[in-house]
Order: sequence, then C-alpha cells, then structure tokens
Amino acid sequence: MTNFSNLGLSDPLLKVLNELNFESPTKIQQQAIPVLINEGDSDFIGLAQTGTGKTAAFGLPLLESIDPARKETQAVVLAPTRELGQQIGQQLESFSKYMDGVNIVTVYGGASIQVQIKALKKKPQIVIATPGRLLDLLNRKAVDLASVRFVVLDEADEMLNMGFREDLDHILSYTEGEKATWLFSATMAKEIKNIVKKYMNNPNEVKIDSGNVVNTNIDHQYFAVKAKDKPNLLQYIIQLEPDMRGIIFCRTKRDTQSLTEQLQKRGLPVDALHGDLSQAQRDQVMKRFKNHTLEFLLCTDVAARGIDVNDITHVIHYALPDDTEYYTHRSGRTGRAGKTGISLALVSSSDQRKLNFMQKKLNLKFSEYTLPSPVAVENQKLITWAKRVMDVKTDVQAIKDHQSDIYELFNELSKEELIDKLLTIELDKFGIRDQGFDVADLDNVSLDSRSSRESEKSPYKKFFINIGKMDGFNKSDLIEFVMTYSEIKKKSIGEITIEERRSYFEVLKEDLSQMDGAFTDLMLDGREIRVNAANRGGGGGGNGGGKRSDRNDGRSFKRNDRKRSSGRGGGGGGGKGRRSGGGRRR
Repeated sequence: MTNFSNLGLSDPLLKVLNELNFESPTKIQQQAIPVLINEGDSDFIGLAQTGTGKTAAFGLPLLESIDPARKETQAVVLAPTRELGQQIGQQLESFSKYMDGVNIVTVYGGASIQVQIKALKKKPQIVIATPGRLLDLLNRKAVDLASVRFVVLDEADEMLNMGFREDLDHILSYTEGEKATWLFSATMAKEIKNIVKKYMNNPNEVKIDSGNVVNTNIDHQYFAVKAKDKPNLLQYIIQLEPDMRGIIFCRTKRDTQSLTEQLQKRGLPVDALHGDLSQAQRDQVMKRFKNHTLEFLLCTDVAARGIDVNDITHVIHYALPDDTEYYTHRSGRTGRAGKTGISLALVSSSDQRKLNFMQKKLNLKFSEYTLPSPVAVENQKLITWAKRVMDVKTDVQAIKDHQSDIYELFNELSKEELIDKLLTIELDKFGIRDQGFDVADLDNVSLDSRSSRESEKSPYKKFFINIGKMDGFNKSDLIEFVMTYSEIKKKSIGEITIEERRSYFEVLKEDLSQMDGAFTDLMLDGREIRVNAANRGGGGGGNGGGKRSDRNDGRSFKRNDRKRSSGRGGGGGGGKGRRSGGGRRR
C-alpha cells in the first residue's frame, strides 16, 4: 500500500501530514507528487476531478521546491474563485507548519487591497491569487513576478469558463525567464489545449480517469418527474428529508435565481450562488451556509467551484449536466471525509438517454429514489418535540401566577384530548401535508432506453397505482386488489413491482377492457386511488380520478357516491374479508 513516506516528501511535511491525519495519498497525489518533486522544473498537466486531493498534489511539491532563504516571490498559484484561493492558502499554511521562513500570501477581490499590498511588501515566496486581483496588484506594481519559477493554474477549465483567458495571458507575460507551468483541470477542453500549446513545452501528464474516481461513498439515485413538476417535487423533498443539507445544480444563472425565488417564497432555507452576485453577497451566502442558517445552495457549475464543505448530505441535479465529467465533479461535493452521501438526479423523459449514457460511461448503477413518507417524517418530528417537552425543567416560580386560570380553562379536557390538541398544533407548524402537490401524479420514466420498444412487443400493458409498502401492501395484496375491483383473473396479471408510495402491475392486453372504470371513485384513508397507464403520468385516464370523500377512519377501501353491484367482493365493502381493513400499516 502506497503512503506519503513513499512519495519523496521531506520530514517536516511528513510530520505535519501525520498530524493532519492524512493517512494514504489519493490517486492524483500518488502519481503527481513524485513527478513534481523529481521533475518539477518541467511543465506538468494533472487531470482529475474536484474532491480528489489536487491541492495537496501540487501544494506539497511546491513547498518542497521553493527556497525559504530567498525573500522573493518564487511561485504563483492562480484559482478561479475567492473561496478556492482561500482554501488553497489555508491548506498550504497548514502544510508549511514545520518549514521555517516560508511566507504565503493569498490575494483576492472583495477584500482590502491596501492590506494585501502591505502583506506583499514582506516578499512572500508563494502568492495565491484570483486573476482579477493579481492583475490589479501588478498594475499598481505591488507585486513582482520576475523571479517566479513556478506558475500553478488550478481549476484551469473553470478560469477559462469564467472568461479569464485574457487575464491569464496578461499575467503570464509578467513572468520572465525559465519557469515551470503546472496546470490542473477537471477537463481537457479546447481552450485548455490552446493554453498548453502556447505556454507549455512537452509537459508531463497525469490523468485520473473520471470513470475510476467516482466516490464509492456516494449513492447515485434518480427520480423520474415531469419537468413542470420539478419545483414542487424539490420542495417536497426538502421539507420531508430529515437532516438534509445540500447543493442543487441548475443549468443557467437565470434558472438558479428563478428557482431560488420560488423556494424562498415557500419559506425554505435556500439561497443562490451565481456569477451576478458581488463578492460581498457571495461571502454572505457562504457564511450563512456554513453556519447552517441556510441548508441548501442553488448553483451553476461555475459558481460552485471553490465550495469546500464536508457535511453536505445530498447533491441534487435539478438539471443534468451534458458532460459526464461534470456529473462526477458535482457529485464529489458529497460523500467526503469518510461520510456517505446521495447524488440525486431529477429526470424528465427527455433526460432518459442522458442518464442511461452516464450510467454506462461512469460504470454506475442509478437506483430509484424513494420519496419520504410524510407520516414517518411527522412522527419523527413529534417524537423529538415530545422529548424536548419532557426535558423542560418546570419554572414553578415563573408560572405560579398563571396556573389557576390555565388549569380552569383546561379542566374539562382529558389528558388525551389535551395531547391531541397539542399534536394538531405541532402538525400545523410542520406544514408537511399542505404541499399543494400530489406525488401520485408524477411521471414514470424508465432508465432502459429500450423499454418503449419492448413494450410494443410485450403482450402486457403496464399500470401505475398510488398504493405501496407504506399502505401495508405486498404483491399478493395487490393481485387480490386488482382481482377484487375488476373482472381480471390472476392468470392475466403479469409482473408486479411494489415501491414505498406507489406500485406497478401488468395486465394482458387482451383483457384491458375489463380495466375500464374498475377503480373509479375508490378511496383509501381519504386518499383517492389512481390507476393509470404507467407512462402517462397520474391524474386522469379512464381508471382513476373521481371525487374525494371524507377521511375513512376505518382505513378500508370505500366507493364515493355509488356502490359497485358487480365484480368480486361487491364494491364498497372492501372486497374479501382479509382486505376489508384495506391499507393496514405495519
């Protein structure tokens, strides 16, 4: 097993790495560090995704290569964003703990340039900078790059995406004589190749194949949904997922801002990061995210560069990226520091081919995301609330003047009645049931691009029903339900899939006429039962729909406005005796 002591690092660096609990090098570190230590005077290209340890891959060799005795700027590290620059600076400061005489200065826009000029007067060996601020300092003659021996371009593809090409040309023109250019990037785009051709000479190259660096701590999931339902679905997920904290990726700045405004109007703890924000606004958003005032950031791919937060539980792809490398790049924001994470793609029918391609290209298996149960979430919240009430230390002195009046008001209530009223108040606070959105109406999209062609050949037609495991159903129950409320025989029912909140079943095409109107006006626990062709979405179709009735506390199936006079089990009574309790909960 490779460890840092095998990579040619000096004792001061090995000592601090041990203190920082750097146990074993990542793939990019294993391959890049020895090359940069032994051949650091040559140009170098490192291709690897975010989250793979690129800062240490170039930072450790850079510290080995500078001369602390020389009080002049020997290395410049360029980063696309302030946040990434700060992170690089902090990490290099930590690495240099036992290296006497090393001075590192980080400069970026949005901070006092006078303070930065004062720091540069101390002649740091390493300057870490964003391109715009470094140009400003060069124009003011506050920094001298004439002695620079190393130029590091970190996240080079994003610097170019953000429009820094001319700035890079200008900055590099200030570096004189022999120097090595170390370029690190997630992708090898055309613009990167132009940089390589213009500024680099026979560079050494290390490439970590994106297909092999997908974090194994990440669970890749998808949920099929109509494009128009995505905002409502996202709200539903945010409100119901316990302890969820994440980054939501959108395609454009406009999409990011529009979706943020929609979610904020619904009272959700979200805010946006995009290129139109000032540095002060961006800093404020990141501060709120890090202190958990915000739980979700909505970002474009460019705006998310430089975000380094280790407690992100979910990455949500509101819009899938076009490039598999960007998918890996996004997903790498979660599942860090030994923790597990979820990468969730919200896919419409038009995304099906793209998701299939990513699954094959990245050698991933996307599992279907299960929507959280409102009842389970409410119960968890209520238990937490009840424990908090139990832990309250009664302040007898404070309440004594109020007890008699309040006791008198509650005197006629039993303990159970009082608790029920308090539970109702707490449930109203959660607002979970008032979604204005029926998850049963979501579209179903298969990951298998061949499914639509195969369905044409199949003797069966597939149906969706908004009953699942949460209602106590298994395959036998669903077969009995279909037989009870239609004229379908067991031999006509094909494959059955039971999920948490919904299920699918197949019926022989030759018997489809017996499905017509079979499930109209059927209720379970006050919920309208919907049975529709699986790829048509909910709401409508000849087999679902109908008026809603009042909640049926017996939890049995119930017809609304009419009784069924034919068929097995005779209509509103709930079918066979074993199923009369309908939707029993386990």
